[in-house]
Amino acid sequence: MNIYEKLKAQAEIVRSHIEIADVAFVGLRVIIFCGGLGWLFFSNFSSAALDKVWNVFYYFIAYSFLVYILLFTYPHRKKRVYGFALIFDLIYASLLVSVTGGFESSFFTGFYLIIALYSFYYGLAYGTSMAAVAAILYLMSSTYSYHMLHWTDFMVRITFLFLLAVPLGMLSQKLKSDKAKIEILNKDLNRYIDELCNVQAKLIQVEKLSALGRLTADVAHEIRNPLTSIGGFARRLNKRLTEGSREKNYAEIVVSEVDRLERILRDVLTFSRETRNEMEYQGINGIVKESLNTFTGLCKEQGTEFEENLAPSLPDILIDKDQIRQAVNNLVSNAIDVLSNGGRLTVKSYMETMYEVGFVVVEVADNGPGLPLEAMDMIFEPFFTTKEIGAGTGLGLSICKKIIDEHNGLIFVDSEMGVGTSFKIFFPYQSREDKDKIMCWEFNKCGVENAEGAVHFICPSYSDYGRICWTIAGTFSGKKVSGAIARKLGDCRKCKFYQHVVVSKDL
Repeated sequence: MNIYEKLKAQAEIVRSHIEIADVAFVGLRVIIFCGGLGWLFFSNFSSAALDKVWNVFYYFIAYSFLVYILLFTYPHRKKRVYGFALIFDLIYASLLVSVTGGFESSFFTGFYLIIALYSFYYGLAYGTSMAAVAAILYLMSSTYSYHMLHWTDFMVRITFLFLLAVPLGMLSQKLKSDKAKIEILNKDLNRYIDELCNVQAKLIQVEKLSALGRLTADVAHEIRNPLTSIGGFARRLNKRLTEGSREKNYAEIVVSEVDRLERILRDVLTFSRETRNEMEYQGINGIVKESLNTFTGLCKEQGTEFEENLAPSLPDILIDKDQIRQAVNNLVSNAIDVLSNGGRLTVKSYMETMYEVGFVVVEVADNGPGLPLEAMDMIFEPFFTTKEIGAGTGLGLSICKKIIDEHNGLIFVDSEMGVGTSFKIFFPYQSREDKDKIMCWEFNKCGVENAEGAVHFICPSYSDYGRICWTIAGTFSGKKVSGAIARKLGDCRKCKFYQHVVVSKDL
């Protein structure tokens, strides 16, 4: 980068730091300089006095040039630079008053300009301090010719310094305070807009999935009956055909394809139907072990190393055993599929605290090829798959996500190309002791406990998660937007219940 490009880049930085006060400071210097030149040309001073004034103006030009070099070089430290310039401005005004007649000089008004501008820039405390310093310098610049000005006139001039410093300093503080509040409000507004856009996107996605679910359910039911007939007749025909014949091979292909179609239909129906879970407090390790036993033989066949690390003494959580077994099966099956040429499969369980809530975590990780970045955003979408055509339906992870949502949990994926992929399922844990404490609907008096008959209006935190509602139905919930009572549009951290339970811990 040459010098011109460096200067151009620095100028862009300076331009981004320019404020209205900077323009005012430039204006002040221009006014002082032009006014001083005009005064020199039209005044009747002796040549000796004019030489002194010219020297003062040279001083003014020199330090002004230095100030703007510093501002250009260090635009992010301009408050310090202006503080440095203030000292020289006060000295300049004192010298100018001193060489042009002391108390009789008209240039004492320069103190007013300096105090007014710097008080507005720095605020009340600095403004009054500068007014006091300016009064002392004005007194000293008179060269002790006290007889030229009556003390009442002197006090009036000094009083006006403070009359400029105090209101302008107060106005400056008020404007700065209002600006800070406006910036905070703008940040909050932008955050609320982002949240609304996010919720809107989730609502649209829910509608899409709902429509897709209805359509696929209808299509699956229509296909299922004729497919069952085809499969039944194909299996009967297959038993009657001669081994090794061409017809026997054809019949086996038909049976195989019918089985594949039936598996696809089963996945579609599982994804589209509304399940009624039988929730019970159970340990997660037993379910994970049952799932892993299913795939032990397959891991040995394809040379996949298996590592199991299940934390003992994990608390029981509220789950449907069969549904969670299916979710874990889907994750383990996907991991084994990508490790078809050997590799390492790791399954862990442990406790983790997130959002001030304890979660029981099940992690399924592999050291396979990993997922491309563009697939990460689509991984839980229905019918999306990275497998070859015909190798999968693309519903396994969608079903897994649906099951976890129904359990008020969270699921995360982390993947790196060439390193592997890790899926983590978070199950919220609310201790049995917390059931005896006040719940969120009791504290907020929202009446959710009386809405049990209206399924679509029950808050997801009712009736088992009333002490950790912000992760089940609120700000930190990763599930679809549902429930009229669930406050997904608000920030749970501002909720009084959250403040009492999490922050002050007095509820």
